[in-house]
Amino acid sequence: MTTQIGSHVNVGALEQKVKAMYEQVALHPDATFHFEMGRALAERLGYEPGDLNAIPAAAIESFAGVGYHFDLADLRPGEAVADLGSGSGMDTFIAAAKVGPAGAVVGIDMTDAQLAKAERLRGGIARSHVRFQKAYIEETGLPDAAFDAVISNGVINLAADKAAVFREAARVLRPGGRLAISDIVTEKPLPADVTCNVALWAACIGGAMQIDDYVGAIEAAGLRVRVMSANRAYRFLSKSAEGATRTYGVRSVSLLATKG
Repeated sequence: MTTQIGSHVNVGALEQKVKAMYEQVALHPDATFHFEMGRALAERLGYEPGDLNAIPAAAIESFAGVGYHFDLADLRPGEAVADLGSGSGMDTFIAAAKVGPAGAVVGIDMTDAQLAKAERLRGGIARSHVRFQKAYIEETGLPDAAFDAVISNGVINLAADKAAVFREAARVLRPGGRLAISDIVTEKPLPADVTCNVALWAACIGGAMQIDDYVGAIEAAGLRVRVMSANRAYRFLSKSAEGATRTYGVRSVSLLATKG
């Protein structure tokens, strides 16, 4: 089974393209992108208005997720949570509110502008149990078996080596820990002219993994997929994305996996 696609993609070029795009997401959330953003999207995907009202509005304006998975994560007071690809911090701040001051949440991101915005917003709400750390989601630098839950929204599809991301999630989770994520997958494998196109990867299309391979990569990392559901409220904006949706079954899903 193939656990990684896009083996011929230029990883360095992909990283720079993703950083450049999500820098703009942080700095200019009112600009036009290949994907929807903001509060209207979040509410349509299933985020509770009360949860959104409790966090900085500027974090919500840069939200570019693809689904909702806090119902699957079932975060509890006192738990430790890692948010992979935390962006401007919307999901990190929601998680922090759910685990409370006895818990701890760390957001991992590689884009300086996103981290700077998240840190500025964190300072405004003075939540000492929240922190942000610059790192790659494939290699977070977080300690082994230290987290009750790992969350991520619309980011793993951007990684060139998804199997490494799932191994990292498994490494930092405690036994019985939960991986709750939303991401873009496909029903059919994407052709090389799509997977080698860094612009399509950065737009959350070219890096989408075939769903059986995606689940296989999660389980190969030592996690067991418990629940998976389609996010039918998510929609793509660009013509190329809409075409890929029709041809290859590109879609958004949320899933819950557990360690052990």
